[in-house]
Amino acid sequence: MATNLRLQSAALVVLLLVSSIGAPATAQDGFVDPKQPSVDNPHMHVYGTSDLSNCFMHFDGNDDTGSAEEGYGEQVWPNQNGQQIEMDYTCRVSDNFKQDMYLDNNGTINIKLNFNIDAGGNCGTAGAVCENLNLTLYKGGIELARQEFPAVDTDGNDDSINWDIQVDRNMTRLNRSGEEPQIRVEFSKPGTDCGLLCFAAYGGGSFRMYYHEVNSSGTAEVLFPIVNQTMPGTGDDDSGLGGAVGDALPGFGLMAGMSALAMAAVAGSRINRREE
Repeated sequence: MATNLRLQSAALVVLLLVSSIGAPATAQDGFVDPKQPSVDNPHMHVYGTSDLSNCFMHFDGNDDTGSAEEGYGEQVWPNQNGQQIEMDYTCRVSDNFKQDMYLDNNGTINIKLNFNIDAGGNCGTAGAVCENLNLTLYKGGIELARQEFPAVDTDGNDDSINWDIQVDRNMTRLNRSGEEPQIRVEFSKPGTDCGLLCFAAYGGGSFRMYYHEVNSSGTAEVLFPIVNQTMPGTGDDDSGLGGAVGDALPGFGLMAGMSALAMAAVAGSRINRREE
């Protein structure tokens, strides 16, 4: 009996060694979804329809499926006196995260967007509403940061936004399927009033946002300081130390289980020897 137990424990140890070598290799050979964030894929690109009715984002800079061929979305108010150039829309992640996204707590999120806004009306006119371009970053429904950009050109010229957001403790982890990032865009100003000469003079206005285009960079993207590790103390219900190491080392759970079996077999062998 003792001999059989020793043979069983030895077989378990061999199996444990094989699993510790094979598990990481198997994980590395798995399919990597380019629309998902990772340390090597930290740029989230912004896409959308030509009328800005659907603004969406993902991490694949080579897939602009569903995005406007013109490379931008736009709303136009042509020759309309007293017209308010007003926009309020949100760009959302098109594919839920398959894994939680962790950010460096000393890092910076960088948002780059390009606009062309034509709203040259008089803010002093009775009833006019004037709100500068505002951007808000969310994780799910939680507001993380909001910034006003009063210097953005509103005379019909291309202008760019480069917004750096310092990561704080509320941003270090974005849970999958519920806390994916969102960007809200808000703007409201009166368009140009052409008076009684609208048939001959320019009036109204427009609002345009440029999207990311394949083989280009910096037009519409968000750079996240992604780290490839589980943050201490924020694991799932089945995490803790084992969960944290398990996320970092593929196959760790299998190794731990096999180690326990091998130890149990060796312990049983020792008990039998005492009884003999």
